[in-house]
Amino acid sequence: MKRLALRSALLLALAIAPAQAQVHVQIELGLPVAPPLVVIQPGVQVVEGFDDEVFFHGGWYWCRRHDGWYRARSPRARFGWVEERRVPRLLVEVPRGHYRNWHHDRDLRHTERRDERRREEWREERRDDRRELRREDRREERHDDRERDRERERRRDH
Repeated sequence: MKRLALRSALLLALAIAPAQAQVHVQIELGLPVAPPLVVIQPGVQVVEGFDDEVFFHGGWYWCRRHDGWYRARSPRARFGWVEERRVPRLLVEVPRGHYRNWHHDRDLRHTERRDERRREEWREERRDDRRELRREDRREERHDDRERDRERERRRDH
């Protein structure tokens, strides 16, 4: 009788206990076994030429979609949904959509354009410096010419 009462109480306690719902949303991306990765900042790589934004950081593949973040240990595994508070800050701060269909040569073109702008700025600075030096030289020459003229005038007057 005591056993029956104990079992009944246990079953009743389990039935009354609040159920904890756990959501396990998973997606499959269809990445290749070894997807091409491009370093976009120290410690963060992006899968090159893929429709979704897929990053590799800290031993995990991370995918950002409109409904949140997903991660997996390997590119062929199912990606499980992750609360945003658990996503590394480095990844959350990456501009949304910037690395969709990313190609390494796009990054190179950006770098080349930036470097060319810097070279052009440097050339402009050098041109400006040379112009300023020429102006200073002309001022000094005019000053020297005036001094010589004054000296001649003084000699003539004496």
